Amino acid sequence: MISVTFPDGAQRQFAPGTTGLDIAKGISPSLAKRTVAMAVDGVLADLADPLTKDAKLEFINRDDPRALELIRHDCAHVLAEAVQSLWPGTQVTIGPVIENGFYYDFSRNQPFTPEDFAAIEKKMREIIARDAPFTKEVWSRDKAISFFEEKGEAFKVELVEAIPADQDLKIYKQGDWLDLCRGPHMTSTGKIGSAFKLMKVAGAYWRGDSNKPMLSRIYGTAFAKQDDLDAYLHQLEEAERRDHRRLAREMDLFHFQEEGPGAIFWHPKGWTLFQTLMAYMRRRLAGDYAEVNAPQVLDKSLWETSGHWGWYREAMFMAKPAGDEADEERIYALKPMNCPGHVQIFKHGLRSYRELPMRLAEFGIVHRYEPSGALHGVMRVRAFTQDDAHIFCTEEQLAEECLKINDLILSVYRDFGFDKIVVKLSTRPEKRVGTDAMWDHAESVMMRVLDEIKARHGNIVTVALNPGEGAFYGPKFEYVLRDAIGRDWQCGTTQVDFNLPERFGAFYIAANGEKTPPVMVHRAICGSLERFTGILIEHHAGHLPLWLSPTQIVVATITQEADDYAMEVTALARKRGLRVDPDLRNEKINYKVREHSLAKIPVMLVAGRKEAAERTVSIRRLGSQQQVSMSLDEALAMLADEAIPPDVRRGE
Repeated sequence: MISVTFPDGAQRQFAPGTTGLDIAKGISPSLAKRTVAMAVDGVLADLADPLTKDAKLEFINRDDPRALELIRHDCAHVLAEAVQSLWPGTQVTIGPVIENGFYYDFSRNQPFTPEDFAAIEKKMREIIARDAPFTKEVWSRDKAISFFEEKGEAFKVELVEAIPADQDLKIYKQGDWLDLCRGPHMTSTGKIGSAFKLMKVAGAYWRGDSNKPMLSRIYGTAFAKQDDLDAYLHQLEEAERRDHRRLAREMDLFHFQEEGPGAIFWHPKGWTLFQTLMAYMRRRLAGDYAEVNAPQVLDKSLWETSGHWGWYREAMFMAKPAGDEADEERIYALKPMNCPGHVQIFKHGLRSYRELPMRLAEFGIVHRYEPSGALHGVMRVRAFTQDDAHIFCTEEQLAEECLKINDLILSVYRDFGFDKIVVKLSTRPEKRVGTDAMWDHAESVMMRVLDEIKARHGNIVTVALNPGEGAFYGPKFEYVLRDAIGRDWQCGTTQVDFNLPERFGAFYIAANGEKTPPVMVHRAICGSLERFTGILIEHHAGHLPLWLSPTQIVVATITQEADDYAMEVTALARKRGLRVDPDLRNEKINYKVREHSLAKIPVMLVAGRKEAAERTVSIRRLGSQQQVSMSLDEALAMLADEAIPPDVRRGE
């Protein structure tokens, strides 16, 4: 007999080979009816799988979050059946679950188009309505190869031949249609439900190899409930409306072009926004951090010592001198990160424990090679600015420093309008440097800090573990923001490093007079300032807070008779530190309002003959149809107060 433990701790004995479905039926027919899969020792499995040893067993219904991946996986199979039913002769390849949905790649002479979706979705609903059970069979390789060769499925034959001989070859059937698949699946196609939608088509090379055939990829999404699908589609619509690339054109912030792939051409307004963000960050660091600047180009030997040459070389840009007398033996690299340069600054001179913690910050421009297909506006570029810092401290100071970093990060995020944060502790990866004892110590410190973060900031922070996702040199905290439409962005990090100082021979003189390697903490808040700028634009849909807006006010005239007064208003506003542009064009005021609204100017001060005579202005706010008349002095005082950055207002 085998012992099965249920979530409530209860245990029951069963004969080996008893299936999960048999157990569910034995407990309650209604339980068996609503269960779509099971988790055996935490791993999802087919409900019809036999249990062969003692195990912890959970029954999974459609509403369980773990079932969502199964719903999408099953939907991909139904998509493939629908396509082959409608277009016989189409070859199927692979159909994995991805973030927010699934896709399936097909080989067909004529690529699919979105116009095909209506017919495919109709056929999918017919297949789902049949409620055919998913059944699993284990085939021999010879049988599978023979079957797929007879059907003309050359890609499936290749997949079968690539499966290691020691692995079972699983075939899943849904009625008369079948597919090669690792599984698991739900009990039947009817469990998929109707909350699915095909999203787009794209070309994709087989196995991602440009020398192999081009396939037609259909993307789709599926959810357990229609409300969830509707919310997701609404989020996509909002994301398109908020796309920072479109808003950047409307706001005249930046552009990209072929001659500088992955590099940003900042326009005056965009650069003002970027510098306003950087100035805020500089103020937040003042007093605690010393700002430094390390070289952009460094000899390969430094990157070999740091380990980046071996771990990170594919993402680095190489450089050689071009002159006639250049030393061709030397190879240089544009820095992909700032940490080795900061270790060199720490090493320059003898350091005492009394100087620790030493906090070095740099707004360092780094270069990393990103494939052209991965580039995405300012969110994914090849040249960007990190708000980077490295803290050199003793082991005893580590926990306190991590907590200080955490408090600073959360405070910064609140100032930018983010109040839902997830802090994840990422632990040791499979490939890493350092001893297990070192990792044990570092992770225990970080776990204590994580508990303290939860205790201090539980009202805005959710904590989580991310096993195996640490850096190769140490564990790390990852800070994930949730924006206004529910998307998550990983921005800040705190990474503990016992490795890099030792590799470079960095040390301080401890209280006992011995040379001791410092603990190094890598810290970023925004991460990439360029990417954070894009996140801010999308989070606020371009309606940036007044203190952050590149152009805070436009003074627009109704008549040319108010031009002199408008220029006086502009000059007085600038004296108060406001970023103001006059608009004296001979255009109707409604035209000016539309144009500046599109450019997301927060405030318009409208001036005509009456306002000039009375020394007043009409204030029009972005997104409002109302105008408020106010004396000039009162209006400028109010706006100057509104434009005070949050950290300055707090007196920091």
